[in-house]
Amino acid sequence: MNKDRAAGAHPAEEHNTAAPTRPTPVAWVLLLPIRFYRKAISPYLPPMCRFYPSCSAYAAEALTRFGAARGTYLAVRRLLRCGPWTPPGRDPVPEKFSFRYQGPGMSTEE
Repeated sequence: MNKDRAAGAHPAEEHNTAAPTRPTPVAWVLLLPIRFYRKAISPYLPPMCRFYPSCSAYAAEALTRFGAARGTYLAVRRLLRCGPWTPPGRDPVPEKFSFRYQGPGMSTEE
């Protein structure tokens, strides 16, 4: 018997990996131009993104994970950060949505 089950854990809590989320219908429509850009335009351009993941990958993940409104907000906020005034580096989509920017390694408690 699994020791988590013996301790009384719920069977759904055994796996920490989240199931892949599906985009909402509106988010799916918003993903179409991003998918077109990534397949038809991006391969012909030199790599220029300051962040990892790229802005198009970030937008696709944000729309899929958080839906149309929140995903669009996160994608636009990311595009506004893309410039010489921001240091480059790793900038993943946040685990939990917030209107405040939580950079990697920044504490949410103040």
